[in-house]
Amino acid sequence: MDLIDKIAWIYLKDRKILSTRSKGKDVWYLPGGKREPGESDRETLIREIREELSVNLLPYTLQYLGIFKAQAHGKPEGVFVQMTCYTGEYEGDLVPSMEVEEIAWHDSTTNLSILSPVDKIILAHLKEKDLID
Repeated sequence: MDLIDKIAWIYLKDRKILSTRSKGKDVWYLPGGKREPGESDRETLIREIREELSVNLLPYTLQYLGIFKAQAHGKPEGVFVQMTCYTGEYEGDLVPSMEVEEIAWHDSTTNLSILSPVDKIILAHLKEKDLID
């Protein structure tokens, strides 16, 4: 089984989750990305969020939320993405940058067809925990 290892930031506000859409893509993903060699989860997350959203995560606020796995969007059958998720606070203003074209806030009423498979699982988990509407 092929596995894509990613780290994602779960940021909730007004019972919705922050989501990003990359340039040229039609599917929304949670912010985050793949680790560079030798990086810890936290180092990866802090770097990726700074690159994608122009904010600084506050390391002392980061809390592990869980690991979620699903078929990787746009990849051949049998290629999975494993998303290790953290919550945490930030400083600065959320501004799309680098490959991110726009940001949005989603909840369980969002049209699920616009979300990646692993994000659908995470949204269902957050709804089950009564963290989003």
